[in-house]
Amino acid sequence: MPVDLNQILFLKKILLPVFVLCCALLRAQSPDLVAVTAPGLPVHQHNIGRIAFMQGNIPLEKLRESEFLRDFRLDRSKSLNIRVFMDNSITNYMHQIAPALSAEQLLANGNFQFSFLVDGKLVYRENIHHGCNYGSGGDKNSSTSFRVPFTSTTAESWWAMNLWDRFLSNGGAAAMGNGKHRLTVQLRPYVQLPEGLEPGDAAGSVDAVLSSANLRVGQLIAEGSLGLQIAKPVVRPGQVKVQPIKPATGWDLSSGKTNPKAIGAMNYAIAAYDLKDITSVVVIKDGRLLIEEYFNGATRDSLHDTRSVGKSFASTIMGIAIRDGYIRDENETLSSVYKLDTYNNYSAAKDSIRFRDLLVMGSCFDGSDQDGNSPGNEENMYPAPDWVRFALNLPVDTVKLQKQRWDYFTAGVVILGDVLDRRVPGGLEKYAAAELFEPLGIHNYQWQYTPQHVPNTAGSLKMRALDYARYVQLYKDRGMYKGRQLLPGHWVDTSLSRQLSITGREGEYYGYLFWNKTLQSGGKSYDTWYCAGNGGNHLVIFRDQPLVIVITAKAYNKPYAHAQADRIITEYLLPSLYGGFRAPVK
Repeated sequence: MPVDLNQILFLKKILLPVFVLCCALLRAQSPDLVAVTAPGLPVHQHNIGRIAFMQGNIPLEKLRESEFLRDFRLDRSKSLNIRVFMDNSITNYMHQIAPALSAEQLLANGNFQFSFLVDGKLVYRENIHHGCNYGSGGDKNSSTSFRVPFTSTTAESWWAMNLWDRFLSNGGAAAMGNGKHRLTVQLRPYVQLPEGLEPGDAAGSVDAVLSSANLRVGQLIAEGSLGLQIAKPVVRPGQVKVQPIKPATGWDLSSGKTNPKAIGAMNYAIAAYDLKDITSVVVIKDGRLLIEEYFNGATRDSLHDTRSVGKSFASTIMGIAIRDGYIRDENETLSSVYKLDTYNNYSAAKDSIRFRDLLVMGSCFDGSDQDGNSPGNEENMYPAPDWVRFALNLPVDTVKLQKQRWDYFTAGVVILGDVLDRRVPGGLEKYAAAELFEPLGIHNYQWQYTPQHVPNTAGSLKMRALDYARYVQLYKDRGMYKGRQLLPGHWVDTSLSRQLSITGREGEYYGYLFWNKTLQSGGKSYDTWYCAGNGGNHLVIFRDQPLVIVITAKAYNKPYAHAQADRIITEYLLPSLYGGFRAPVK
């Protein structure tokens, strides 16, 4: 039946005031808790209760209804955003279903529930974390409109982009095969009731769906639909075949055999974007170069930003500095370098913090990169004018003081870099060049620097993939390189030993700025030590196999980044070397 545009406009004109009136009646039943910014712009007033889709970031004051997307070709070269139009704030919506809670309690226990439907069927639903904010889009107490990106071609890093990726990995990608689909997004408020508060105490006068004993989900706030055209990348034959190793690698070449079907399948998955933003894969077996593959514009000469992989280099240079007598040993304390009582939040406990405590991520500083509310979270450090002072000013965590436990703490590794810079002759940069990089034949690399222009041991030390391979092969060979002991063997052994169990990860451990876990592939177990960095960057040392693997990637801040690095190893590389490869079903 043909669509009558005039009928649609007439219905919109009639139904929109009814919707607004209903919302007003609901608010009247449960008075607002906080004042809101009333919808002022016509584009907002005319679209209350709607989620509009946009290409890119269009500010509200510049947005026109003609720019609302009705259809969209999902493509990595385009940015898909949503703009939500409401007549109230999320705080007041939550108040309607939990009126017994204060605004502060609501914001600490609730937020939006996103529902994703594909072709009319619910595929994924998530109650987003209470800490997810609007960025520059406003305040959760007062704002009635906000914009978030689902995909972006810029350096944006939003909770919404991770939400979109989780939707895709939890059924969304499977539901949206090649062709046309209709995506619907719905928003509702939710509140996870605090312990001790009975559900009945929170029930407002509006209807709510009680999903569990302590979870309340409110009525629909906003909804929007979009026609999506899905077309997976076209993979050319040249992208699939094993890449030949070109001359002048600086490595002896391995005569070992691989299964070309397994490597071809890996290359296909990368080209088809099933494995996303991979830039290189290098395999060294028996100290010889076996596999060298580059993707997504990277070449042998590319310098890869592997983020926190750079932390492990701080451990290496610490071992060399101890070898040379510039540091007594890893049990030396911070009080031997800093006058800690001149910093904020001084505690005698700080005087006893050892370099070792920072190497194993087990210090008692009140700092955790896993907790966005932690005072020592790395995101609080980067804007500071002096990162070391920021770290040393932190208070002591009394729980960690009573019992050492692992907690990822980037600022602590920055302290280690500063200690090394103070102690070694000529500073950290010159010392690392003379004692590590030059002996390894690594000449092309780039440090990132702290505000005090000290090499940033928190990460982002850029290198070629083949040079990262030299670095981890040094550990595989217990610190020996071409007959020279660059790194003491006992330091390698200690660094690659299980110092602390990693909180929240069963069977995983931490050494001296190295990670440890066991991979499963083809019914076999492989014990590995590895450096890891944001984006899915992994430099892997196998304990019982003559093998090191380098994977570089740019899937920064993506929830799948590290998992897909493991997939490359367990589903493609190990089966290629040791058998058991099964071609994926396409």
